[in-house]
Amino acid sequence: MAKASSPSVTNLIEQARRGDEACREELFARCRNYLGYVARAQVESWLRVKVDASDVVQQTMMEAHRDFERFSGGSEKEWLGWLRKILAHNVADYVRHYRGTAKRQARREVPLRQPGDTVAFRGAPEPAADDATPSQELMRLDEELRVATALAELPPDYQEVIMLRNLQRLSFNDVAERMDRSRPAVQMLWMRAIRKLQEVIEEV
Repeated sequence: MAKASSPSVTNLIEQARRGDEACREELFARCRNYLGYVARAQVESWLRVKVDASDVVQQTMMEAHRDFERFSGGSEKEWLGWLRKILAHNVADYVRHYRGTAKRQARREVPLRQPGDTVAFRGAPEPAADDATPSQELMRLDEELRVATALAELPPDYQEVIMLRNLQRLSFNDVAERMDRSRPAVQMLWMRAIRKLQEVIEEV
């Protein structure tokens, strides 16, 4: 969610439908970070070496711009759901394209997330049981755009550990391996990242 002085997503949708190009551009720009995190979670597997998440986001944004008149909702929840549906369709296209490679590498690669899976910042399943603190409440906030905006303002290593731990739902051992750090170092980094995220959310 944007700051109080900025128009709400609902407002932006309404004004964009009336032909206000500035509101339309702001509406899409406000969702880019959010889609970026969702896309990264969708392609975070063997596919990531073939497809950059930013490419999926760009394709999704282009199609959403093109088909904006087809969007029939009016709320932020409906808007994000519509964008996620387009993104999931694009991820599915990439999966089909690389299906032959996936079959050949199935025994050696990390399983791909299902294209239909939605990675929301609220309502996500709990990570593995070795959580140091009950931080998942952050990912259950109704204000998904607000969380995504705050996350984008964190240092890269903070973003990465939250992405892997909370959105990818990897164990601390797996996160440590992915980030090439010890498990205690990763746990400390994660706790600091969550605290910083909480601080930034209050300012967004």
